Amino acid sequence: MIKLSIIIPVYNEARTISELLGRVRDLPLVHGISREIIIVNDCSTDNSDELITAFIQQHPDDELLYIKQEVNQGKGAALHRGIQAAGSDYIVIQDADLELNPSDINLLLEAQVSGKSQVIYGSRFIGNTHENTKYVWHILGNGFLTKFSNLFSGLKLTDMMTCYKLVPTPLIQSLKLKEKRFGFEPEITLKLSKIKGLTITEVPISYTARSKSDGKKINWKDGMKVIWCILRYRIGN
Repeated sequence: MIKLSIIIPVYNEARTISELLGRVRDLPLVHGISREIIIVNDCSTDNSDELITAFIQQHPDDELLYIKQEVNQGKGAALHRGIQAAGSDYIVIQDADLELNPSDINLLLEAQVSGKSQVIYGSRFIGNTHENTKYVWHILGNGFLTKFSNLFSGLKLTDMMTCYKLVPTPLIQSLKLKEKRFGFEPEITLKLSKIKGLTITEVPISYTARSKSDGKKINWKDGMKVIWCILRYRIGN
C-alpha cells in the first residue's frame, strides 16, 4: 500500500492551523493510500504551538509527527526537516493558511496512480477554480517567475511557485536542498528538471488567495530571490 507524507510548515498560523489539521486528518485519500502528517513549527511567536499540541493530544491514534524549530529559519528550512523525517513513498507539501483546499491532494494522487508522471504539480492557473487572484503578485508575479523558470528549466509549467508538489520520497530526499525561504520552489524545480527522463505533470487545483492583511508573508524581495535561485540552480547544484 502506498503511503503519503503530508508536510505542513507553520509560522504564526494560529488563525487557521486547527481547521487545516482537521481537514487534512479527515481527508479520505484515494485508493486506500495511508498517510503520516508531519508538522514543522518554524518557531512561531503566536499560539500555534499550543493549538498544534492540543490537536495531537486529541488524536493520539493518528500518525502525527510534530517537529519544532528552535530558531525561525524560513519555510524552506522547515520543509527540509520534514522531508528528511518522512518515512513514506511520496511527499506532498500543504501550507497551513488554507489558501489551498486539502481535498485537491487527491487530484495529484490520482494523476500519479494513473501513471501520468512521477512528479505531479498542482497548478492554480489552470481552469477557473481560484478566487481573489486580483492581487498583482498572484497574477503577474507568479506568471513571470514561472515563465522565467521555464526558460532555464526547459519545462512548460504554468505554476512553478505552487505549494502542491507530489514527489517520490527517495527522490526528494536525494536532492540536497539548500534554500531556507521561498527559494525552495525554484530550487526543487530546477533540480528536478535536470534529472534525465523525469517528467512533471500539472493538474488544476482550487485556490483562495490571501492578502498581506490576511497574513501573506511573501514579498517583492522574495521574488528577487526566486529569480536569483533560478539562475543559480540552472548553472550549479
